[in-house]
Amino acid sequence: MKSNKKDEEANGNVYSNLDKTAVLQDCRAFNETPINARKCSFILTKLIYIIQQGESIGRTEATEAFFGVTKLWQSKDVSLRRLIYLAVKELAEVSDDVIIVTSSLTKDMTGKEDLYRAAAIRALCKITDNTMLQAIERYMKQAIVDRNSAVSSSAIVSSAHLMRKSPEVIRRWANEVQESVSSDNYMVQYHALALLYNIRANDRLAVNKLVQKFSKNALRSPYAVCYLIRIATRCLVEDDQPDSSVFTFVESCLRHKSEMVVYEAARAIVSLPQTTPLVFQYFNGYSGPGKTFKKTAREMLRLT
Repeated sequence: MKSNKKDEEANGNVYSNLDKTAVLQDCRAFNETPINARKCSFILTKLIYIIQQGESIGRTEATEAFFGVTKLWQSKDVSLRRLIYLAVKELAEVSDDVIIVTSSLTKDMTGKEDLYRAAAIRALCKITDNTMLQAIERYMKQAIVDRNSAVSSSAIVSSAHLMRKSPEVIRRWANEVQESVSSDNYMVQYHALALLYNIRANDRLAVNKLVQKFSKNALRSPYAVCYLIRIATRCLVEDDQPDSSVFTFVESCLRHKSEMVVYEAARAIVSLPQTTPLVFQYFNGYSGPGKTFKKTAREMLRLT
């Protein structure tokens, strides 16, 4: 065991000294039949690695490699397929005609194989432009409310990225996003709340209603509660006549069962004028778990 460990340390990172030209030449193996899944997976990993390390690849070379990658869709190897999705995302911005994989990605996105669906959504949204978005709108709406949390979360996060390209289209998905805020999954609920806020961010009245609604309907996810606290704090700061119930919600979070939420509520309250004594009084009598947490919270308050 010791000798094996020493050998690994001596060899170091097997991808550290890759030559771009050699890797691109190796990509020709993607055209071979039958497909050697293990060999192609190793080559594809090397290709993804050099791109992520900032290696510059010419558009012609990238397009040639991309077309080679598309031929690997014939393989049923799960690991290779997931690498294909990563490669599509990495090559999308430096290759031409990437839309040729739209139908393949849409098929995987709407298929029955959950291992493919979430990754296919992320890859599809990476190559989607304004002209293509409406074509996949129906599938995205379905994915947002999907029962599989990985699929739902991927669709919501991808929608958040698409907001930068086509905000008007994403705003039409508000009903599905709001439905996902009711999810039992912590991350789905958090991502859905964040996207719903982004959809309504330019409408102050809508944001206030969002805070009112979800402050009364207890959110399960501590991450979502923390995000709601930040939205509520922004409302308190920006509104000329802030709603007292909004502050009551933030103050009530000081007694939340999650220390993450308690800390976020304390941070929010001390950022507001003339509220620090309230939080300081709470932490003086704090008897919950975590001495380090209590000490850190008190230090934060003393510095304000």
